[in-house]
Amino acid sequence: MQVTLTAKVKIMPTPEQMDWLLQTSRAYRQASNFVSRLVFEKKILSLSALHTMVYRELRATFSLRSQMAQSVIKTVVARYKSLISNGHPWTSICFKKPEYDLVWHRDYSLGKHLFSVNTLDGRIKVPYETKGMETYFDGTWVFGTAKLIYKRGKFFLHIPMRKGVDETAWKSIHQVVGIDLGINFVATSYDTQGKCLFYPGRSIKDKRSQYKHLRKNLQKVGTPSSRRKLKRIGDRENRWMTDVNHRISKALVHRYDPNTLFVVEDLSGVRKVTECVRVQDRYETVSWSFYQLRQMIEYKANHRGARVIAVDPRYTSQTCPKCTRAAKANRDKKKHRFCCTACGYSSNDDRVAAMNLQRMGIKYIAEVVV
Repeated sequence: MQVTLTAKVKIMPTPEQMDWLLQTSRAYRQASNFVSRLVFEKKILSLSALHTMVYRELRATFSLRSQMAQSVIKTVVARYKSLISNGHPWTSICFKKPEYDLVWHRDYSLGKHLFSVNTLDGRIKVPYETKGMETYFDGTWVFGTAKLIYKRGKFFLHIPMRKGVDETAWKSIHQVVGIDLGINFVATSYDTQGKCLFYPGRSIKDKRSQYKHLRKNLQKVGTPSSRRKLKRIGDRENRWMTDVNHRISKALVHRYDPNTLFVVEDLSGVRKVTECVRVQDRYETVSWSFYQLRQMIEYKANHRGARVIAVDPRYTSQTCPKCTRAAKANRDKKKHRFCCTACGYSSNDDRVAAMNLQRMGIKYIAEVVV
């Protein structure tokens, strides 16, 4: 088993190096748009065919180095394949931001407190922010193709990393924690000791509603300045929600030791279900970042040596954890109460869901792992 994550590393180039990086990023973006127009018109997604058609022109017109030209072709093809796999119609893809994909050892490498980065004018050595990055650069992680990002006058390297995890650790698990994800409670956990922990989500829901109404008013204005403000607000909301998910996932994972199995819900089809809610509540429900929170729980747990499985969440809020009878009548969704029509057991419906997830984790260990 492998743990995969993306480390966001701030690099600190000199003013001269910043000019070189910006020049390289812009040339890379222009070359990407050139290849994108060709792919859109001719609908060619073969790397070898595109290489024959555009490689020399990319080198000559945009002054790209050999590996940069090949990376441009791969970047564009990957973006169109993602478009198709997500079920979107065939449309022209435009690269707007100055970005640059760097292949490990060919376009970038890591020395002692310095990154060596390839530019149009040759290699440059750039220091980076080491705080919090020590564990990722200890030699146990394998680096992938990084992306150079320029944002608000600063440069960042987004580096995908992977690391092997010892599978024998499954045998040492002595704690199972079920985690139910929701809106009124962002997360509800239930562990082997019978302890239940709630992470309230009402204040988060209210703040997202405020963002929604603010955007609605700005959309009515329709001026260029209102559209710029709309983008700033959207970015601000995304950063805030990501920070919330980071804090919740960290609190959940670090509450338990590494010998823990976390059982989360597989909410792949949750969007289709949440689109059935009332129009006035639809934005807060549909845009809720369940998947992001689940990803954060997974990579934080794996990084600590714990385990995570995702299970089918159907009927977890309707099944009695005592007598296992499942019935829609067991749950009062509006009041968030659960009362079993068979044995009379009652509790909070999110707590019941977490209990059932924890029970499914115990069953998984008994049937699959042991």
